[in-house]
Amino acid sequence: METFKPTRYSGLLKPISVIIDLLLINGAVYVFEINLNSPNIFMLYLSLVWLILAFRNQFYSVKRHTKIIQILALLIRQFSYFAFALYAYIGLFKQPEISRLALAYYVILIFAQLTIFKLVFFFLLNRYRAVFGGNLRKVVVIGDNLKTQQLISIFNTRQEFGYKFEKQFKIKEGEDSLKDCLDYVIENDINEIYGSVATLSNKQINKLIDFADNNLRELKFIPDNKDIYSRKLKYEYYDYIPIVSLRVIPLQASVNQFLKRLFDIVFSLLVLIFVLSWLTPILAILIRLESKGPVFFKQSRNGFNYKEFYCYKFRSMTPNKDAHLQQATKEDQRITKVGRFIRKTSIDELPQFYNVLFGDMSVVGPRPHMVSHTNLYARRIDKFMVRHFVKPGITGLAQISGFRGEIEKDKDIINRVKYDIFYIENWSILLDLKIIVQTFLNALKGEEKAY
Repeated sequence: METFKPTRYSGLLKPISVIIDLLLINGAVYVFEINLNSPNIFMLYLSLVWLILAFRNQFYSVKRHTKIIQILALLIRQFSYFAFALYAYIGLFKQPEISRLALAYYVILIFAQLTIFKLVFFFLLNRYRAVFGGNLRKVVVIGDNLKTQQLISIFNTRQEFGYKFEKQFKIKEGEDSLKDCLDYVIENDINEIYGSVATLSNKQINKLIDFADNNLRELKFIPDNKDIYSRKLKYEYYDYIPIVSLRVIPLQASVNQFLKRLFDIVFSLLVLIFVLSWLTPILAILIRLESKGPVFFKQSRNGFNYKEFYCYKFRSMTPNKDAHLQQATKEDQRITKVGRFIRKTSIDELPQFYNVLFGDMSVVGPRPHMVSHTNLYARRIDKFMVRHFVKPGITGLAQISGFRGEIEKDKDIINRVKYDIFYIENWSILLDLKIIVQTFLNALKGEEKAY
């Protein structure tokens, strides 16, 4: 029998769950005679309310180690708010003729449907991991004590969790004792590292944190009373073993990914239709009149998970062999007259909305660097690789905070990384909107380092 290839993430599982939930919610409207004046408006209201509440309640943040009782608690909380919002529709849209009884039957039906679906989906995914070996994450454990042995036992016996235990490392004092473990993680493409804090010194903990950040690995700890608790922590339980995650990334939640991607698609389409549709022909003529060469400039850059993609811009320089190696500087002779204007106003970045539509970038996120610079900073700048946990953006928090353009000193890129990490750990739609508005205002007044 053909075996399934284990993968780190099954990115479509949660979006599919969201779509099925929305289909059930909207489909059930036709089962009862609710006496709606406008069914389409009602169903749009249902969908928006459901998504907003799901985002607020973290309804789709069900982990592979989540307990059934936690799923039931999520369902009850979600439907309590949803039922209240349904009856609020009567007053908000002035619909006194709506049948309250039919609306109550509707709520009961979809609660039953979604409860059955969510539990069946959860059980089937667990069976998929346990029987077919799919949706697995490869893990190693650092330390040798009762807690680590219990965790390894859970990995080996609770196959429905989808963790493939690869190796245990017994660490001695001294940072060099971690070398074999870190080499093994890289050579065997390990996804997650679990360490016993009681086994590790503070220097070893910091070394592991830096390694995980710079190599895009997830690092989690079995906690004790060390000073690791001074960081922002997230507690979870695998069966009865407490696990601590050091970095919480909101955009790893499927609901947040869905909302951000929806926003990216809508926003990029608006820009492409209402701005680039008429601006591109005008700029194409001006660019070609001043210098021979293509209208668009493309450059390979590193994006989500360090994958390379082509980033597009309006060409602002005369064609030159150093374009992919040398960053633009003040009074750069390669920049054309048209190029100087479109760079000053950030108009040259507008073609990147095609990158957003294609899914390589987001409207807001850490700015991608050319590959040669990314490789350099990955070696020189601590935690630079953390930026690649999310999609790069056309604009970002660092850019509106004064850290855009040419990197003249190490402190420029260090501060840029700090702002990018803050954005990654504190993302919200409101923060994205604030950054977009500030970017537009900065473009109107011009920026000192926009050259």
